[in-house]
Amino acid sequence: MKKKVLGLLLTVAMVAGLAACGSQPAASTGGEGQGGSELIKVGIINNDPNESGYRTANDKDLKEMFTEANGYSASFAYSKENEKQINAAQKFVQDEVDYLLLSAADTAGWDSVLKDAQAAGVKVILFDRVIDADPSLYEASIVSDMEKEGQTAVDWLAKQNLEEYNIIHLQGQMGTAAQKGRTAAMDAAVASNDNWNLVVQQSGDWNAENATQIVQSIINSGESFNVIYAENDDMAKGAVAALDKANISHGVGKDVIIMGFDCNKWALEELLNQNWNYDGQCNPFQASYIDDIIKKLENGETLTEKQIIMEEKGFDATEITADDVAKYGI
Repeated sequence: MKKKVLGLLLTVAMVAGLAACGSQPAASTGGEGQGGSELIKVGIINNDPNESGYRTANDKDLKEMFTEANGYSASFAYSKENEKQINAAQKFVQDEVDYLLLSAADTAGWDSVLKDAQAAGVKVILFDRVIDADPSLYEASIVSDMEKEGQTAVDWLAKQNLEEYNIIHLQGQMGTAAQKGRTAAMDAAVASNDNWNLVVQQSGDWNAENATQIVQSIINSGESFNVIYAENDDMAKGAVAALDKANISHGVGKDVIIMGFDCNKWALEELLNQNWNYDGQCNPFQASYIDDIIKKLENGETLTEKQIIMEEKGFDATEITADDVAKYGI
């Protein structure tokens, strides 16, 4: 009888032990998806979603793609400061993510952490912005051609054939790829044309209130200007607020040409109403491209393209349609 009881107790203990082992998560970097497959663990570093309408749309696109339902375990880190982004990248590497997705606040300073990622087997994919780093340190980049965006806008401005260009140039966050690209084209045009003058060239840090203050200061100084070249829509909006307060007309056939970037829907509506003159597209919808690259890498495929450039265009207030607003507005 004692032997039977002992055997029964051993059997119960073994079953309990197996049950306990089975309740633990499988050894993986990201858990399991709905179908039982292992989730791909991604760390996503982005700029502040409240930075602009573009950034809000970009962040929303990423969050809708990188979900457990789509096979991902995603963590997000946000900052407009490069050092904080680099610290976040180091933590993601330590957390053993499979992929590090990066939209850098500044183009410089990334080599060390990307080398650490490579040594740890973490694959890096850039999105939205390029960086100054050896291409061997990342798998691919899905970015806008910021220099082309700037050149397209400046070429449009040159075709307006003004007798004199007196320009308020509102720059974005200094050191970002968008700021560098959109500034480079304007700097080149001013340097090569005697009738192009910079009344002021100053960073508004993508912020509407900063832009209002800069333009208000120029108005108060009494300096004349006839072009506002703002490196994003929010700063163009802030500039227009200062003009409206001073009763200075703007838009098609008016005193001041207004130029912005990003193609927020409300900004394209300003073009449609001819209150603004030009808006340059910057496409924020990059998540599907990143997802495609990750799937190819997971399948062991060789990428045929190291860099994917988003297709973008510029819009003229005299040509834009309501259909354009609906299709391209973010």
